[in-house]
Amino acid sequence: MSKVRVNCFSISLDGYGAGPKQSLENPLGERGPELHNWFFPTRTVQKKVFSQEGGETGVDNDMAERSFENVGAWILGRNMFGPVRGDWPDESWKGWWGDVPPYGCDVFVLTHYPRKSFALAGTTFHFITDGPLAAMEKAKASAKDKDVRIGGGASTIRQYLQAGLIDEMHLAVSPVILGKGEPLLQGIDLSALGFNSVKLFAGEAASHFWLSR
Repeated sequence: MSKVRVNCFSISLDGYGAGPKQSLENPLGERGPELHNWFFPTRTVQKKVFSQEGGETGVDNDMAERSFENVGAWILGRNMFGPVRGDWPDESWKGWWGDVPPYGCDVFVLTHYPRKSFALAGTTFHFITDGPLAAMEKAKASAKDKDVRIGGGASTIRQYLQAGLIDEMHLAVSPVILGKGEPLLQGIDLSALGFNSVKLFAGEAASHFWLSR
């Protein structure tokens, strides 16, 4: 049975999913990259995101590798796609990932501003202006019997949590205290949303919590 899931979403010990002042120079916010010190060095990410050989193996890599399995469509908030705010000045921005995105399927980007779909190395980006529920409907249709993965950021995950649409969530808690930034679970009652199963995997540089309903 297909699921709607969150994987490899990194948060700090004090619950922030990104640092403050996100920008082109700091796409993850100030100190935000520290949340992903477990993720970027893994062999899976080196290959899929950076098209590089090598990288670290172990539990952290297993978590990263598992996150790409059986994904038929993605949903991203606009900030996850790029730093452009407001109306699109042109169509030159194609994403943070260069010529080869790591997705390999349809990606639905939430935005208030229309833009034409485009394809890039096996990934097609669609820009959805009629809200998260419409994006979910399109993503499920595209994924067919595979899973829909919510890539983030924090506000996008919160919207789908509050709508009761996420079945499984993997949070990677990094040993970092940010003090400020974008909180993920503030005001969210996971128990009321039906999450009652938690598994813990101790990684080399993060603690991995799997929550399901």
